[in-house]
Amino acid sequence: MFIPEHYKNNDLNEIHNFLKNNSFGILINTIDGKPWGTHIPLEIGKNRNGKDVLVGHIAKANPQSKNLIDGDEVLCIFNGPHSYVSSSWYQQEEVPTWNYVAVHVYGSVKIQTPEELTNALYELVDKHEKSSEHPISINDMSKKTMRQVTGIIGFEIIINDIQAVNKLSQSRTQDHPKIIEELEKQGAAEKAVAKEMRRLNS
Repeated sequence: MFIPEHYKNNDLNEIHNFLKNNSFGILINTIDGKPWGTHIPLEIGKNRNGKDVLVGHIAKANPQSKNLIDGDEVLCIFNGPHSYVSSSWYQQEEVPTWNYVAVHVYGSVKIQTPEELTNALYELVDKHEKSSEHPISINDMSKKTMRQVTGIIGFEIIINDIQAVNKLSQSRTQDHPKIIEELEKQGAAEKAVAKEMRRLNS
């Protein structure tokens, strides 16, 4: 994606933390010459060779699954907080803009074995059940329920390239206090952008 130099994020640890905390992404490949996207959880991790990977699964009924072939390159998009920024918050006249955090991940597909898929599902469910009052476990599910797993395909995406952007009014540092103040008066999304701006300036 196009990223002006002053908005690029090259901090790999920060990017990995972002991916862990914003793991619901969009998997994009091509079907019959047209882009195709599916919204799914994509968890960052490492494979047996110690390489960074994204792990996910999709339904076999999804046409995208027919085009997930070992070695093919795909794009995964992850969005963080974003908000409109009014130029009325600036000291000088300027056009409004949009602040946001996003990551694009490019990688090569590796289809999982049934055992690898099951292990990945255990990890996914355990991660998101931690905060539940009455957490469930795949271990406790019946064979009948678990037969649904035969309707999905699991995969790893071996990461080849990561492009990350923090567009957070870096070119208007003199206006940061006012922008943050105004964002914090608004909803959850705007407050999240204000938090990112504070973190960037800390």
